[in-house]
Amino acid sequence: MDDAQVLTVSLVTLGDPQTMTGGYLYHRRMADLAPSCDARVDFVSVPSWRFPLPVLAGPTVLRSVIRRRPDVLLLDSIAAAFLGPWLWRRRLPMPLVGMLHQPPGGIDHGRARTRVQAALDRRAYGHAARLLVASADLGEQMGREGVPDHLLRVVPPGRDVAAVVVAPRTDLRAGRRAALLSVGNWMARKGLLDLLDAVAALPADLVTLHLVGDTEVEPSYAAQVRIRLAAPDLAGRVVVHGRRSPNEVAGFYRAADMFALASVREPYGTVYGEAMAAGLPVVGWDAGNLPHLARDGIEGRVIPAGDRAALIAALAALATDEPLRRRLGAAAGRRAATFPSWEETARLLFAELRTVVREAGA
Repeated sequence: MDDAQVLTVSLVTLGDPQTMTGGYLYHRRMADLAPSCDARVDFVSVPSWRFPLPVLAGPTVLRSVIRRRPDVLLLDSIAAAFLGPWLWRRRLPMPLVGMLHQPPGGIDHGRARTRVQAALDRRAYGHAARLLVASADLGEQMGREGVPDHLLRVVPPGRDVAAVVVAPRTDLRAGRRAALLSVGNWMARKGLLDLLDAVAALPADLVTLHLVGDTEVEPSYAAQVRIRLAAPDLAGRVVVHGRRSPNEVAGFYRAADMFALASVREPYGTVYGEAMAAGLPVVGWDAGNLPHLARDGIEGRVIPAGDRAALIAALAALATDEPLRRRLGAAAGRRAATFPSWEETARLLFAELRTVVREAGA
């Protein structure tokens, strides 16, 4: 394929591409920026049926991709398992590239499904000419599983949230010393209950916590969160904003004083990078990719996972010590400036896809 030609990409994902989670947002950013990189991305969706039923749709999805005749098939890790059993049956007329936002088996499932899905994911990745991973942490994990270095490329998400910022209508501090922001859907692995317990343990005048994210992703967990929010020790101290547009989220980053997410598994942690880019010190567990983004005591606090006393102490120190908060926030901004913008991520991704297409045609 000539570099001057438009690169056509069929991106196979699961369900609605407009879903408000990090991986889907990543793909929509790439699709929006594709024309600036002389490329075009078309979404092809595997039905989001109950596992493992989407496997049954694999042949139909592959036929749909083949009819489109793209230059390359980009396979989202959330859908890989459902094509895995069928790829060995046919020789694809285009190269396949995996786009991994999670390890084989995923990160939000029970033990049995994780084991089965991991095997199906690995079968799909065995047909890939390249595996693009969203973080260094995930790349290291794939390397430990035996994936050779020449097949792996790290293509992280961009640090910028939105070009247009919609500011909150009220002062986020609400009369307290600091405004604490947490951005994340209400899922067990996001550690929201740990964060709420930590805020409840602080003096009542220290922080107002603002929660931004979808409250209905895991209904059973959301019910636990609502019960905790209703407890007297959190009365008037937490504001739930629910889902917000990227422009509004950017406004929350600008208006907050500090950011925290007590997530136990975060393949990249896009929100940490976004918060750092806005000049916020970040607080979280030393799990997943956060240690690759922020250094403890420099850009924020990276705390041993599960150490609630340390989490409480970190939040208290940042809330009460404005010079410390500003110093760590400034360092976070400087470090985030070394992370790619979404435009840089798009150039990296489409350049890698062009290389794969060129190698396939050689």
